[in-house]
Amino acid sequence: LSETFLSNLIQELFQTTSIEVSAKTADNEDTTVTIDFKPPFKRLYVKEELEKCLGRPLPDLTCPTAVEELLSLCHSHNIATPTPHTKGRLLDRLIGHFIEPQCVQPTFICDHPIPLSPLAKEHEAKPGYTERFELFVNKVELINAYSELNEPLEQRKRFADQMKDRVGGDADAQILDEDFCEALEYAMPPTAGWGMGIDRFIMLITGAKHIREVILFPTVKPQRTVPTTSAPLTDSPTVTAVTDS
Repeated sequence: LSETFLSNLIQELFQTTSIEVSAKTADNEDTTVTIDFKPPFKRLYVKEELEKCLGRPLPDLTCPTAVEELLSLCHSHNIATPTPHTKGRLLDRLIGHFIEPQCVQPTFICDHPIPLSPLAKEHEAKPGYTERFELFVNKVELINAYSELNEPLEQRKRFADQMKDRVGGDADAQILDEDFCEALEYAMPPTAGWGMGIDRFIMLITGAKHIREVILFPTVKPQRTVPTTSAPLTDSPTVTAVTDS
């Protein structure tokens, strides 16, 4: 679905599936690169690709020492690891260092670990990993999709794990949504979610440097009230002006 949608869209817009887009070199210099949206897109599986790049198996993510082992892996490859150190944040650092740089051409990153996907259903064939994919183009995420977890006890447990990370300082960790868990107890049919960053896609095809250039209602400049006269009388009218200050 994602491959067909994007390849057909690019073909409709440009009469070809290959387009030239703005990019950055390893030295952060401006350059261009040709992106080919012709299916099939490359697929990289998180566990297998990380283990290939690391040259060793990933630790058991349910083990109490998982954080220490992931942190050691990051340090051994000179990967910056700002606090707080949680399984999700450290795995994200490893993925960002080893996998995302490979995703210049359209690439699916598949089967994310549970700590990175607390709302996604566990993969039937990969315990500890989920039925999820992200599509990256030019090293930027365009699409995120996953099978929704619809088992209330498991969802509540995942929220509890996320809350521990949040208490430890991870502001991005999920909060406990008891209403959602209760709703799951009434049953939810098999469900999947799919989302695409239209703003990022427009940036890609137009060469925009900042997201403010493409979103419909960008953040406006601060407003301040400017009096209509230098010394207004009581109850005198004022106008609101947008200023650069």
